[in-house]
Amino acid sequence: MPSPGGSILFAADGAIRPEPQRQRADDGQFYLPRPDRPPASSDRSQGKRTVKYWISAWWPVAFGICVIALESTATFGADHTSGPLRWLWEHIFGQVTNRRWDILHHYIRKSGHFVGYGTMGLLWLRAWWMSLPRAGFLLDATLALLGTALVASADEFHQSFLPNRTGVPSDVLLDCCGAIALQLLVYIFLRIFWPKRLPGLT
Repeated sequence: MPSPGGSILFAADGAIRPEPQRQRADDGQFYLPRPDRPPASSDRSQGKRTVKYWISAWWPVAFGICVIALESTATFGADHTSGPLRWLWEHIFGQVTNRRWDILHHYIRKSGHFVGYGTMGLLWLRAWWMSLPRAGFLLDATLALLGTALVASADEFHQSFLPNRTGVPSDVLLDCCGAIALQLLVYIFLRIFWPKRLPGLT
């Protein structure tokens, strides 16, 4: 066989021979350069992912679930959050009547649902994006939405057993809307400022 980095010689009679030390240019023979190929191990090394990589991808999701589990306890029921939130509101915006505060408190808590689970959806999206780098944004976002819906359903189911909490399907829908809204904002941002990361929706 020819030496590494050498050439393959095609003779006029169809025979294949290694390149000789000296060859005349007008003897009816020509040379096909040997292609340079990278080592076979290089592609494999690029695909390796360490335990540290997987931890960095998924620990924010685990942390977010722990925060939601803590928030899902009786300590964070409406009867416990009303006082501190009203104190903060009145120090910023002034005093309000009890009736008006009941309405404001309701919308503040629902806004917390929307933003909190919207953030949870982004954590899921990041984790799937890192785990499936060749998948499209639509697949990652769908998996993130499913993860968010699962956590939200478990949250509402748990709250249905607490005396000062209520578990309602409408909150799960609100949580999913928050996840969809923030994922849509991320998609628009990437499409405008980082289009190379979004070759396609699928």
